[in-house]
Amino acid sequence: MKRFRLITATAFLSFLMIISLAASGQAQGKSTSPAKKPLKVFISVDMEGIWGVVHGNQCSSDSPEYQQARRWMVEDTNAVVAGLFESGATEVVVNDSHGSMRNIIASELDPRARLISGSPKPLSMMEGIDPSFQSCIFIGYHARAGSAPAILDHTISGSVIYSIKINSLEMPELGINGAIAGYYHVPVVMLTGDTETCRQAKEILGNDLVTVPVKEAVSRFAARNFPREKVLADLKEGARKAISSLDKFEPYELKPPYQFEVNFHNSQQAEIGLLIPEVKRVAPRTLFFSSQDYVEGFKLLRALISLASGS
Repeated sequence: MKRFRLITATAFLSFLMIISLAASGQAQGKSTSPAKKPLKVFISVDMEGIWGVVHGNQCSSDSPEYQQARRWMVEDTNAVVAGLFESGATEVVVNDSHGSMRNIIASELDPRARLISGSPKPLSMMEGIDPSFQSCIFIGYHARAGSAPAILDHTISGSVIYSIKINSLEMPELGINGAIAGYYHVPVVMLTGDTETCRQAKEILGNDLVTVPVKEAVSRFAARNFPREKVLADLKEGARKAISSLDKFEPYELKPPYQFEVNFHNSQQAEIGLLIPEVKRVAPRTLFFSSQDYVEGFKLLRALISLASGS
């Protein structure tokens, strides 16, 4: 009888040890399982390159056409956001980048995305970008001033800027902003807009860039808009494609010193900028300055444009 009890007790202790080891193994497995790697995506959304937009009235809050264009803007953005989250994005930040920068209908934006809206903002169209992001996307962008055919071509301010050169290269907004992303070592992986804007983007940011053309310009105020459902599907698929091949993208980084040449529409717009000591006038309507820091140079560029706008 005593021997039977001893065997029973031994068996019971062995059972407890097995349970303990199993629990320990499960705990260790739980603690060592890899956490989901952060994948943050920054999106800058302009309006002229949104599907359906062909005229400045559609981009102005004073026009009855504006409300519909706002919906197209959020629909284009949501298609990209959906593709990003389906491809493993853990965080998406959307910066409203047109005009007053409060165009996107916030209540209709994908609730998983974080929205930055309003102005002024220190980095303007790129407000919110920092080194923690793994990629950057431009939605609804347009071609540089003087492009044709291209919908609503201009560079930052159509009433003020004739052209902007940085390190001797004439830049559209996509290049200026792409270099801000590059400043923080974040690659631009995707762009949407008309066909000419997509062409300029690949020329500046590289052929690996995923571009999704949503329309083809006939003139500055007319375009062939591609079928809506196909565009939305292409936007989602473009986001998936860009995220699935992040390793092949390199940040767009210019080399210092950063030499800015700003060509205004008239000489008066240039004169007011001479109030800033480091700015030089190299032609009647052209100002020049140099900076060792790209973001500081960008902020001075924005200040010159703001001064010229009020002159």
